[in-house]
Amino acid sequence: MTLAAATRARTHTHHFDDGNPLAERNTRRALWLTTAMMGVEIVGGWWFNSMAVLADGWHMSSHALALGLAAFAYACARRYAHDGRFAFGTWKIEILAGYTSAIALLGVALLMAVQSAQRLFAPSAIHYDQAIAIAVTGLAVNLLCAWWLRDGHGHGHSHHGHGHSHGHGHAHHDHAPAAGQAHDPAHPAQDLNLRSAYLHVLADAATSVLAIVALMAGKLWGAAWLDPVMGLVGAVLVTAWAVGLLRDTSRVLLDAQMDAPVVAEVREVIEQGPWSAQLSDLHVWQVGRGKYAVVASVVTDAAVSADQLRQALAIHEELVHVTVEVHRVAPNLSGAAASTR
Repeated sequence: MTLAAATRARTHTHHFDDGNPLAERNTRRALWLTTAMMGVEIVGGWWFNSMAVLADGWHMSSHALALGLAAFAYACARRYAHDGRFAFGTWKIEILAGYTSAIALLGVALLMAVQSAQRLFAPSAIHYDQAIAIAVTGLAVNLLCAWWLRDGHGHGHSHHGHGHSHGHGHAHHDHAPAAGQAHDPAHPAQDLNLRSAYLHVLADAATSVLAIVALMAGKLWGAAWLDPVMGLVGAVLVTAWAVGLLRDTSRVLLDAQMDAPVVAEVREVIEQGPWSAQLSDLHVWQVGRGKYAVVASVVTDAAVSADQLRQALAIHEELVHVTVEVHRVAPNLSGAAASTR
């Protein structure tokens, strides 16, 4: 085989994630429905003097923004999927959108808390029947959107494989993971962009439930104070969800995943194989839903090649881009080691 033919055979794309077309379509549907209901709740909450409904409306406005951001991220990731400027694909555009949505959730929680506290210390009359009707309608919209967005895992996995190596001892291998496979207890195969949209809708549904409870209690037993209190409870709940989403998305954005189980699996394959080898350097990071890239530097005194190590690592299909550098050493008469590459 000629050098040119060998190069062509080992050339591959760095498009590691196939997107989530169903989630993108459902996110757009939820966006338009949420935007319409947002307007109804804001106007209705203000007109009928319900802090719970008004807070739910403003909360829903942030969700409309978050859903729009999620849909925009899907579109951008798809549009630039084969752009060579993205060394490991465009999947992290979706993660960045999820991170931004989590920050927006924190802002909504703060707004809810401030407005509820103000209404708690300065109560005013509430038109319960109208406010309850709006809150129930809002809950129905939220539940429908949550149903559309309920699937937190990606769709449309493809299976392909190829390898390429460099003259200085590097070898690469690509193989898409089996559908549904996930080794990280934090669910690395989960669509974090979709999860952010889902959490926004779910938070809004929870706020609607709290608003209905508060309004019913106020109407039946005169507990008007419960309306702003439920707003405070909703703020705490939304904050907890936002912090969890921030934690998961920031780990991916900062490549803080060297504690993932797949790292131990890479070490096991290389250091406990039928050869004498040790890792001198290892980097593992996520490049797609349930997909990882690996860069490993191996020191060995055995006649093992980078291709052999790469083929051994291929049993872990979530490793889609593997680079192995082999440093071969040989003992000299004084017991020291001479290094060759």
